[in-house]
Amino acid sequence: MSSQPNVILIMTDDQGYGDMACHGNPVAQTPALDALHADSVRFNDFHAAPMCTPTRGQLLTGLDAARNGAMNVSSGRTLLRADSPTMADLFKDAGYATGIFGKWHLGDNFPHRPQDRGFEETLWFPSSHISSLPDYWENDYFDDVYCHNGVRKRMSGYCTEVFFEESKKWMQAQINDNKPFFTYLPTNAPHYPWYVPTADREAIEKEFAAQPDLYPDLDDEQRESVIRFLAMIRNLDTEIGKLRQFLEETGVADNTIFMFTTDNGSTFGPLYYNAGMRGAKCSLWEGGHRVPYFMHWPDGGLTGGKEINGLAQMQDILPTLIDFCGLKNADVKYDGISLSNILQNDEHIPEDRLICVNYSRMPNFDYPCPESQAIMRREGAGVLWKQWRLLECTALYDLEKDPMQEHNVIEEHPDIANTMIQALDNWWEDVKDIANTAQRIIIGNDAENPGMLTGCEWWDVFLDQQNQARLGVHRNSYWHLDVAQTGTYRFELRRWPVESELKLQEACTETIITDGVLPAGVALPIAGARIHIAQHDERKWCEASDEAVSFELELETGPCELYTWFLNERNESITGAYYVYVERISA
Repeated sequence: MSSQPNVILIMTDDQGYGDMACHGNPVAQTPALDALHADSVRFNDFHAAPMCTPTRGQLLTGLDAARNGAMNVSSGRTLLRADSPTMADLFKDAGYATGIFGKWHLGDNFPHRPQDRGFEETLWFPSSHISSLPDYWENDYFDDVYCHNGVRKRMSGYCTEVFFEESKKWMQAQINDNKPFFTYLPTNAPHYPWYVPTADREAIEKEFAAQPDLYPDLDDEQRESVIRFLAMIRNLDTEIGKLRQFLEETGVADNTIFMFTTDNGSTFGPLYYNAGMRGAKCSLWEGGHRVPYFMHWPDGGLTGGKEINGLAQMQDILPTLIDFCGLKNADVKYDGISLSNILQNDEHIPEDRLICVNYSRMPNFDYPCPESQAIMRREGAGVLWKQWRLLECTALYDLEKDPMQEHNVIEEHPDIANTMIQALDNWWEDVKDIANTAQRIIIGNDAENPGMLTGCEWWDVFLDQQNQARLGVHRNSYWHLDVAQTGTYRFELRRWPVESELKLQEACTETIITDGVLPAGVALPIAGARIHIAQHDERKWCEASDEAVSFELELETGPCELYTWFLNERNESITGAYYVYVERISA
């Protein structure tokens, strides 16, 4: 085999620091993760963003979310800056085969898709989770349709098992060709909705039944959700064990850098077990962003359960891999630091290191506005320094004395607070001019023509779930676009995706799926549609039998914004078009 180490990076979704047995969880069944924990170098104070897109962007670029553009899970702020080289770009340039299997969540359209950002083999689903708005209609984790190398393809099996099995087939091909590989395995498990194979669910139910007095405060619905959540973790733990066995059997385990981490704090940690921390996903409390990070590489001396103390973060992984794998860093000044000397030469993470955690919040408006929570603001940050945590410039906590962050000591330690606020000010001064810059989707490029736009990329408005389309939520916003070529463009405005075959005025029916039931939808009185883009502003009426309202417009090259409306018979706005299919039909 090549002397270059192979690299496998697993990132699970919404699994917190405490959601595994090796971190003290009394009901989690994670023998493979426990074994990896025992045999890896692991970081005790490692931090992500409190939700998934900003973490993923920071992982793949080594840059803070404020700098790379990907700072929210939807609302038009998931798009990774096109000029930011990714980890996959660097591995590909160094001669590695690059593959992703699972969740991307950094843009569903050109030039933001994984195949546009350095990945040669791509098996993924769009947006935040399986059954998100742009996902194939009524995917349910079993026998789903995924995006495979630019083409939608149905694959048999449970989603987690599909991603691991397909990754192993691809890695075997690289091993046969004597080519080093970078495998990115970001699972959707255990993200909502909590659909899971029966055997895994029954195993966790049995565990809870054996300890009936363990969590008496959980109501029946909460208990069922936690069981399903842990069952998904059990399932992916099994796949991690199979993957490590595969590496041993193929003879590449020793020269493979095998990493495991998660994208944010736990969904359920505060309800049942949170490893002594306060907070969950989407919060600045420690439980929102402190995550596990294990690294195993026998040929590099990274084994034996060694523990690393000191502040480290997701942005450190790329600079570290650049050193370990001999990659070129594209002259980027990273916000992370290389941990290579710390891992291999027994150096220490600088004691005085300070980290700023900031991200765009979920908006609760039905339309874009200057007060939207999606706008990143300086005072929305958490500042981490030694044992100190400064949250939103108003609360200071000493984790050594107060690990549950129950006592705000900002009045008792003004010097500490002022030092951290000054560091935040310096950081914000460096990023404020680009932090809220919109990243654009390119239409009319041969790389994606036709394409599908969805409400997931509506600016500063949240529309990310198929269930929202089923319920017909009344929201609207606009897309930031860039026209690749001057020409004639067709826009099809739809309430439902093409594959559903539903009409504009129709309501979807209740659907029984593998592990649950999807509720019946709501009919909307759509009588017409309006579109506004560049110099065009047009309206059309529709028939009850129509699935879409189509417009053909002449567009010139350059940036523009796209606005859509569905109208009732009184010409009043109901909602925006959840789906817009756009195609350049002539140049």
